[in-house]
Amino acid sequence: MTPAEIFSDDLAKAAQALRDKDEPFAFATIVRTAGPTAAKPGAKALLSADGTILQGWLGGGCTRGAVKKAALQALRDGTPQLVSVAPEDLLAERGVVAGDEVDGMKFARNGCPSRGMVDIFIEPCLPLPQLVVMGASPVAQALSTLAPQFHWAVTGTSQQTKPHHQSYVVVATQGQGDLDALRAALATDARYVAFVGSRRKYAALATKLAEAGLTQSEIDKVKAPAGLDLGAVTPEEIALSILAQLVQARRASLKRSDV
Repeated sequence: MTPAEIFSDDLAKAAQALRDKDEPFAFATIVRTAGPTAAKPGAKALLSADGTILQGWLGGGCTRGAVKKAALQALRDGTPQLVSVAPEDLLAERGVVAGDEVDGMKFARNGCPSRGMVDIFIEPCLPLPQLVVMGASPVAQALSTLAPQFHWAVTGTSQQTKPHHQSYVVVATQGQGDLDALRAALATDARYVAFVGSRRKYAALATKLAEAGLTQSEIDKVKAPAGLDLGAVTPEEIALSILAQLVQARRASLKRSDV
């Protein structure tokens, strides 16, 4: 590919169209080659959520399977992937076999006659994580104002969650429909559910949730009180403590995917 093709308008427009629809996608970039290869370093492609190449070019079909597998992994975990596609004899020279991973590099077999080696970097582009803030309390308002500055997509109801988003829920109703809000929050597949209120208050609500048929594991999923213990007093400070806990939860999920 020429430099003009690498940074083509078509690639940028295709990526923007997916962003506008809040759909996940990935960029694949060839970072190194050895031996005869059709594509050279710098070649790029845009891949859909199912690993299909939508735009760009990475050479022939020799790398396609490995790229698709790595793209799906990247989109599932939210972490970049580095894959090296090479003939079996070259893999053997490096002391690895297809399927091995060494120092962050995953190895795959190139069965094409060209017998070249291609290293490809795959970067996931995921929609913003969705934060559902339930309630109209001062804490809810402060959190809804603060969170977008840290790249969270904020909504006020769990019914507006989007399929490709990681979802997190904060119940900040503070006396206005607490029980109904908690039941709605626990009915979602949110990675994090927190309740703004004291432990004693949540304990009383937990008893009612159990009486309504929720399991103990569902009830225990709720973090109460919401937020890290920063000694927060004002609604803005409480919102900050909750946002800190949200960031902690989000980053912890990414670290677990690296294990």
